[in-house]
Amino acid sequence: MLKKYTLAEVLNQSAEKYADNVALSSIDGYKLNYKELKEKVKSVSAFLKESGILPGDKVAILSENSVNWGIAYFAITTMGAIGVPIMTEFKSTEIKHILKHSESKAIFVSSKQFEKIEETNSEELQIKILLDNFSIIPNDTKTDILKSALTEGLKEFQKIKFAALKLVGLTDETINEDDLALILYTSGTTGHSKGVMLTHKNITYDAVETIKLVHFASTDITLSILPLYHTYEATLGLVTPMLAGASVYYLNKPPTPAVLLPAMKKVKPTVMLSVPLVIEKIYRNRVLPEINKKSVTRNLYKLTLLRKKMNAVAGKKLKETFGGNLRLFCIGGSALAADVEQFLQEAKFPYSMGYGLTETSPLVTGTDNFRVRFRSAGYLLNGMEIKIDSPNEKGVGEVLIKGPNVMKGYYKDPEKTAEIFTEDGWFCSGDLGVMDKDGYLFLKGRSKNVIIGSNGKNIYPEEVEAIINEQRFVAESLVLDRDGKLEARIYLNYEQIDEVFQIAKLNETQARKITDEILKDIFTKSNERLNSFSKLIKYVEQVEPFEKTPTQKVKRFLYS
Repeated sequence: MLKKYTLAEVLNQSAEKYADNVALSSIDGYKLNYKELKEKVKSVSAFLKESGILPGDKVAILSENSVNWGIAYFAITTMGAIGVPIMTEFKSTEIKHILKHSESKAIFVSSKQFEKIEETNSEELQIKILLDNFSIIPNDTKTDILKSALTEGLKEFQKIKFAALKLVGLTDETINEDDLALILYTSGTTGHSKGVMLTHKNITYDAVETIKLVHFASTDITLSILPLYHTYEATLGLVTPMLAGASVYYLNKPPTPAVLLPAMKKVKPTVMLSVPLVIEKIYRNRVLPEINKKSVTRNLYKLTLLRKKMNAVAGKKLKETFGGNLRLFCIGGSALAADVEQFLQEAKFPYSMGYGLTETSPLVTGTDNFRVRFRSAGYLLNGMEIKIDSPNEKGVGEVLIKGPNVMKGYYKDPEKTAEIFTEDGWFCSGDLGVMDKDGYLFLKGRSKNVIIGSNGKNIYPEEVEAIINEQRFVAESLVLDRDGKLEARIYLNYEQIDEVFQIAKLNETQARKITDEILKDIFTKSNERLNSFSKLIKYVEQVEPFEKTPTQKVKRFLYS
């Protein structure tokens, strides 16, 4: 599919084959076809070169998703520089650390994020570019001045000139497949940050094999709802559809239901990428409450045959909610709850599951919507290998990975790099899993999270949490080891509780009594389904949502 596994080759090929196709677009109408995208990328690359950025230099991106984010990503990587996407959740101190550690010479920053780098004037950081409209931000500019300049049309700022360049091949001959394309920081705290080094081949190889897996085509339309600074969205939601000549649409606001629903109706996406939390919330906050409204439907839902019929009806409505044209809803980033997956299967909703890590560019296993296997993360992509290390009697062991998609290592950290690879070159994922006879991978949790029960058996907290989360009125939970005993922290769906019990109208004592009864019922029903050595000893109400990573995994270390 590619003559050379580089991002420049991706852009060159797509601009040639799909010149007039919409490449990137915002919901409000700003769109670029592949020919226009390539011209913009070349102009920004030319500006970076004129400003002294050389191949191998690092250039950061700090912004929400946008068409311009994609332009910056390709402008940096196609000239041989190295992109440093930064999580917008990071605080200014963490961002400063990343900019310093990566030795970034330039940064593309949105007006919403500018305040975080306002005081950053390191020797390395020479250029600040406002990503909203590609304007040069003068040194010592303050947030209030920037806001004022935006209002007045940036009169005193210099805009990058988008020259009408000839549509010829990008200067790809200087870029090798094994050259660094990105450094992605998985954590921003000093002393703990890990800069994952991904090469051009890591990213593009993963994109090529993903296209084969899910049959991406030039007629596909995707709606982006995950952050581009994460490799899940950058590789699978940007590079992959671009390689196929598909169209990617971006929201202009965070993907809340109020923003997402009209956007899906307008765009009518055929493919979407998501984390489990999105579809879990839809099922628990929209589908289940409708069923539980009446005791009759609630009781009928417990009968398998009737439940399947009710789910099939709900599935048709759900597909319409997604715009009516959805052919594939890809889920990854963490485990999907069993009851939600059962609903998707019975609803005949076109979902697929995948597994990977930032260090693997990311996808390692997956399926299309026709070959999904219940509770599985799919099968290996072509050219990749998995080995289950030191399996127990049930075949569960650590998932080790090899392939052209596996990272080069951690930036400036040979010790951590050496720790994460075996002597014979296998990447140690830290995930526990088992392979079935057909090559499907089933994940059990993180090796660091395993709790050793009193009888010496392994307890996977993620599996216990999945059972708790299936109980009515549970939003999310976290199972922790407290001196050899299991404690569950439970965050309730207070909105749903209020709908049923009208708690807002009750006094504090009455409300507290209902909440306590709900928690006790969750605790009892969960334990009824858990085996003897995995039973909960204690439960605690979590009064605020758990802090999460960009892929919506709970940050366990904050609670343990």
